[in-house]
Amino acid sequence: MRIRLDVAYDGTDFAGWARQPGRRTVCAVIEDALTTVLREPIRLTVAGRTDAGVHASGQVTHFDVPDVALATRSIGGDPANLVRRLAKMLPDDARVRSAVAVTDDFDARFSALRRHYRYRLTDAQWGAEPMLARITAEWTRSLDLDAMNEASSTLVGLNDFAAFCRRREGATTIRDLQRFSWTRDDDGVLIGAVTADAFCWSMVRSLVGAVASVGDSRRTVQWCAGLLDERARSAEVPVAAARGLCLVGVDYPDDAQLAERNAITRDVRSTTSGCCGG
Repeated sequence: MRIRLDVAYDGTDFAGWARQPGRRTVCAVIEDALTTVLREPIRLTVAGRTDAGVHASGQVTHFDVPDVALATRSIGGDPANLVRRLAKMLPDDARVRSAVAVTDDFDARFSALRRHYRYRLTDAQWGAEPMLARITAEWTRSLDLDAMNEASSTLVGLNDFAAFCRRREGATTIRDLQRFSWTRDDDGVLIGAVTADAFCWSMVRSLVGAVASVGDSRRTVQWCAGLLDERARSAEVPVAAARGLCLVGVDYPDDAQLAERNAITRDVRSTTSGCCGG
């Protein structure tokens, strides 16, 4: 049986999603708990491998497990019962919000149509509000919301984002950035909404750093737009702090379209060695 999990976590005290020897990661914590409950070695496939310090409220992952492993007294063959069991085993900063059986065509990574991120950024002189400091990044200069939106709009579309991505050997940096916009909430915190089919390593935080540099008047909109002409990581682009970034959702097609979507995505990844979803 293939099981989809919807996951949330506070990334502050994690060294990212992916397993790393000797380090605390989200994947390892959840895999270990599942392995204990199901008495089967569990390996997760994730929609987007978030970096150290990055949060998620809408992460998606899947795993395969023999039907018999779900037929325990506490699970009773219903994957939904995993939520209650895992709530007792997982640490406070990682939660499985739902667990459902899906078709074999569902793949958390390759079936995804797009990923949605949110970035919280404050330019208040006193910094972030203490109760929200773990999920809010700080910018030391005042930011112009209109300038940030103008700069962000120049980056939307199917482009080569090499200037914004840390290099991975053989990996494509071409991405379809479908949304990049900013608002201020009632507390004056800037909220960035970023959506793309997939993201390169450190791409979102680099996008934020670039447009914030325009927002504080150190760079121009033209400079930001010109970064799309670069074919290597630009040293001029600052990488915004991880703590402001949260993966808030992943979109998938209907079940009937999953196999087709998988084939399209796998073909792109196999020919370009694409980066992970996040």
